[in-house]
Amino acid sequence: MLENKKAVIFDLDGSLVDSMWIWPAVDVEYMEKYHLTPPESFNKDIEGMSYTETAQYFLDTFPTLDCTLDDVRREWTKMTMELYTTRVPLKPGAGEFLEEMRSRGILLGIATSNARELVDAVLQALHIEEYFSAVRTSCEVAAGKPAPDVYLKVAEDLKVNPLDCLVFEDVVKGIEAGKNAGMSVCAVDDELSRPDEAEKKRKADYFIRDYYDIKNHTYEICKRYHSDCCADSIGMEGKTAQAVR
Repeated sequence: MLENKKAVIFDLDGSLVDSMWIWPAVDVEYMEKYHLTPPESFNKDIEGMSYTETAQYFLDTFPTLDCTLDDVRREWTKMTMELYTTRVPLKPGAGEFLEEMRSRGILLGIATSNARELVDAVLQALHIEEYFSAVRTSCEVAAGKPAPDVYLKVAEDLKVNPLDCLVFEDVVKGIEAGKNAGMSVCAVDDELSRPDEAEKKRKADYFIRDYYDIKNHTYEICKRYHSDCCADSIGMEGKTAQAVR
């Protein structure tokens, strides 16, 4: 997975830290407060959107909201800041993986859809900000995921060719963003996106349950088992990296 890679770029929520559980509860609380009814497509609509794009989606979708874009952003940040600084852990094995990458001299970056205030807060709370040479949010580029913009921006900051980058992502549109940037992508298991696991594996190059899979060579190699024109999963999908070596 890491052969010839000069940089590893992480999505944050659900990929590097276990925080995706926060947002469904926040959405429910916010909608109840303002008496909003989400469309059936709500979750898929906002997947991959930047913090700013999601706030704009709320304003466009719920015309009864009498507030500004910045008002929405500030309220969400106020609702979640304490959770990010006190109740969000690293994904299993991620701390050891970060240390291993640093010892190998592999550059590390973050490309996230979240708000910069929350990103900085959780990195500081977990004492991991020192590992990252570049941190960018989708609010800093032209378009959120699945557009490749934020990943390309981090690669530019790191001065690394996108082909030499490995991305870790937990949702389908994030995986698409990494692939659209020309990077290798490892899909990360997360409870919230588990219903999309088959699609994640179809679109990614690798799949891990946790970061110990990398150390133990038990990650799945997905790309060689999937194609758009055929699907022969019997006896193939689910083989581990160790099994195919």
